[in-house]
Amino acid sequence: MDSDSAANEALIQFLYRAPIGLVQITMDGTIEMLNPMSSSLLMPLARDGNMQNLFDVLDPVAPELRQMTTLFVSPAGVICESFRIVLGEDGDSHARRQCLAISLLKLDADKLMAVLADATAEAQREQDTIAHRLNSAARIDALTQMPNRRAVQEQIGLMMNRQSGALAEFAVLFINFDRFKHINDSLGNAAGDQVLIAMAGRMRAVLRQPGDGVRTPASGGQMAARIGGDEFVIVLDAMRGAADVESVAARLLENVRKPYLINGHEIICNVSIGIVMGSEAAGEADSVLRDASIAMTLAKAGASGFMLFEQSMRERAVRRGDIEGELRRALQEQHLFVVYQPVVGLLPDGRIDCATGVEALVRWRHPVRGVVPPLEFIDIAEQCGLIGALGDFVLEQACSDFVSWQALLGGAAPRLLAVNLSRAQLAQGGFVARVAQILAATAMNPRQLQLEVTESLAAQDGQVQSRLHELKALGIKLALDDFGTGYSSLASLHLLPVDTVKIDRSFVSQSDSSAHHRVLIEATVKVARSLGMDTVAEGVETAAQARVVNELQCDKGQGYLYSRPLESAALLEWIACSTALPLVA
Repeated sequence: MDSDSAANEALIQFLYRAPIGLVQITMDGTIEMLNPMSSSLLMPLARDGNMQNLFDVLDPVAPELRQMTTLFVSPAGVICESFRIVLGEDGDSHARRQCLAISLLKLDADKLMAVLADATAEAQREQDTIAHRLNSAARIDALTQMPNRRAVQEQIGLMMNRQSGALAEFAVLFINFDRFKHINDSLGNAAGDQVLIAMAGRMRAVLRQPGDGVRTPASGGQMAARIGGDEFVIVLDAMRGAADVESVAARLLENVRKPYLINGHEIICNVSIGIVMGSEAAGEADSVLRDASIAMTLAKAGASGFMLFEQSMRERAVRRGDIEGELRRALQEQHLFVVYQPVVGLLPDGRIDCATGVEALVRWRHPVRGVVPPLEFIDIAEQCGLIGALGDFVLEQACSDFVSWQALLGGAAPRLLAVNLSRAQLAQGGFVARVAQILAATAMNPRQLQLEVTESLAAQDGQVQSRLHELKALGIKLALDDFGTGYSSLASLHLLPVDTVKIDRSFVSQSDSSAHHRVLIEATVKVARSLGMDTVAEGVETAAQARVVNELQCDKGQGYLYSRPLESAALLEWIACSTALPLVA
C-alpha cells in the first residue's frame, strides 16, 4: 500500500470512528458524506429514514440553519458554532430531552462541513447549574420569589459568553413601574407589595405563553427577575431577532397593564420597557443593565411603552451625566444668572405699559460653551434632584432684584414679578415654607409675586392644587402658563386656583392668519374675565399679532416684539427708554 492510500485509509478510519458526527454537504444541503455517528444523531429526525438533504432533516427543529447559510457571504469560514437543537420538545416534560450541538463551516463556494455532537449532558449541566444558583437564597427576591439582581447578572454573563449564531441571540428587557411611589403613598406599602407580587406572576405567565410563535428554549434561557424596588428584568434567549423580542414586550405591556384589584381598590399600572439585543450588548452584565435602563427611561419619556437600545442613547446619557456634574459646579461657583422678559400692559388706546411686570428666567454662563439656554438643563436638574436648589436661587435672586428696582425707580419700577415652578419643586416637602422664608429674607411683597405653573400640571394633580392653595394663602398670585396645550379646558377653568391665564404662543402665532385661533383667544379672554382673571398673550413677535391680541382685549402681552429677556441693568435701561410706547413701532 503506497503512502497516499495509507493516508486515505487512515482518514476514512478517523471519520468512521470519530466520537462526533461529520457531514459533508453542498450549499443546498445535499449530503455527500456522513459518518456513523452523524447517522446515529440525525436518524431520530429523519422522516422515513430519508437523509438525502441535511437542511430538510433539520428544518422542523432548526429552520434557521438554511437561512444562516444563505446569508453567509464570505467565501469560507464558520457560519455558526455550537448551535443547539432540543429534540422531543412535545414529549414528556419530565423526560430528559436530547440536545444536539451543530457547527456549520463553509469550506469553499460549493461545500459545507457540518459537525454534530450530543450536547445533552452539557445542557443538563447548565440547567443544573442555573437551578442550583436560583435555589440559593442569595439569588432569590424574598418578596416575589423571583431571581434577583445577582442571578440576572450571572445569566446575562452566561448569555454573553455563549452566542448561538448570527440569527439567534439573547435580549435583556428592563422594566420599570411608572409612579409606583404614588401607590405606596396613597394605599400603603403593603398594597404596593401585593401589586408587585401580582405583577411578577403576570410576567411569569407571559413567558410561558407560546402565542406569538417565539419558541421557549429548553436550556432555561428565559428568566424573569426583580432586581429591586419597582424594577424587573427579563432575559430572553434564542431570539430570532428584534421582532421576536418586541412581540414579547408588547405581550408583557398588554398583560401587566390590566387592572389589579387590591383590597377593594382597582389599580392601573403602567410600565416602561428598555430592550438591549445581544448584538448590542457590550461590557459586563451591569453595563447591559445600564443600557437597558437608558432605553427604558427614553421609553418612559416618550410614552412609547418599550424602546430598543441604540449606542447613541448611551452617548447622550453620558453627555447628560456631564451636564449634571457641570450644573452642580455652576450652582456652587455662581455661573447661573437671572434674566427678565418684560410683560407689558396692552392699553385700550393702543399704547403699552412697560412697567406692568417681568418674568424671571434662568440662564447658565458656561465657561466654555457660553450662555446655555434652560431647555438644555432644566429637565436634568429635575431628574438629578438639583431643581430645588436651582429654583431657590432663581426665586431669591429675582425677589432681591425686584425689591432693589422698587427702591431705585419707585412708581416706574415693574409692578409684578413672575417666576416659573416645576412639578418637582411643588412636590418637595417644605416648599411653601421655603417660599415664605425667601419672601421674608428679601422683603418682597407677596402680592407682587406671581408663581406660574403649566396648564397640565395644575389640572392633573390634586396634590399640586392643594400646594397651590397653600401658596395663595401667603398672598401670592398664581398664573396658568401655556394655556391651550394641556389637559384643562375653558369649562374647567373655574376649578383652578389661578389669577392669570397665559395664552400659549401656538395660538398667538397664528392669530393674524387664522380665524379659528382668533376665536379661541377671544373665548379664553371672555371666560377668564368672567372669573376675575386677567390674560397674557405669550410669544407676540409681530405688530400684526400685537394688534389682534389688543383688539381681542388681552390684558397683557409678552414676546420679542416688546423685548427679549434682559439682565437687570439692561432691563432698567429698557424701562427708562420705553415708557408708554405705541403698540406698533
